[in-house]
Amino acid sequence: MYYPYGELYRQDASRIMTVNGDASFSVEPDTVSIQLEVVTKSERLNQAQQENTHIMNQVIEALVQEGISRENIKTSAYNINPSYDYVDGKQVFRGYQVTNIITLKMKNIDQAGRMIDLAVKNGVNRVSNIQFTIENQQQYYQRALNNALKNAFAKAQTIAETLNVNFDSIPLKIIEETIETPQTFQTFAAMEDSMSTPIEPGQIIIRAKVEAQFRY
Repeated sequence: MYYPYGELYRQDASRIMTVNGDASFSVEPDTVSIQLEVVTKSERLNQAQQENTHIMNQVIEALVQEGISRENIKTSAYNINPSYDYVDGKQVFRGYQVTNIITLKMKNIDQAGRMIDLAVKNGVNRVSNIQFTIENQQQYYQRALNNALKNAFAKAQTIAETLNVNFDSIPLKIIEETIETPQTFQTFAAMEDSMSTPIEPGQIIIRAKVEAQFRY
């Protein structure tokens, strides 16, 4: 016989039912992280580096002037790569590409678009990995976990009532399944002459899921 809420089976003299419980909350994010990149190219490495350093310093100072704490600006990567073209099947050296990436973290999500525009105005030419998170995510997860356990108990109770049997309300076993719920926008190229960049954070789904076993 098939039971939609869980699995029933006999183990020695004990009868055990296994049920799944889940619950979720939709939460508005309160923190945004944005990767801002400055990419420069030159035939000479030192020139590409100097230009990159000048632009990135300009970007950082502009952000600080707008109230962003230096503690919320950190270097994520710094890469130097040779650049080549292929002419008549031959590899031709064209110079160097220097990429400096910083990550900007801010609580005022409504200002994210304006900060992107400011960074682009001061020399950023690539924006990537816009990620929305919740600073105190654990408190929402605990609520979801509590409801997931209640959901599992309700399913066990429904099965017991359907079979007209008693069951022990204290679970024999509980297995918690952790579910990660990041929300990220894809990379996009920055444009200096664009209107104010629209940033829509949407909502983050905090979900908890458990498996519980009850004796009946």
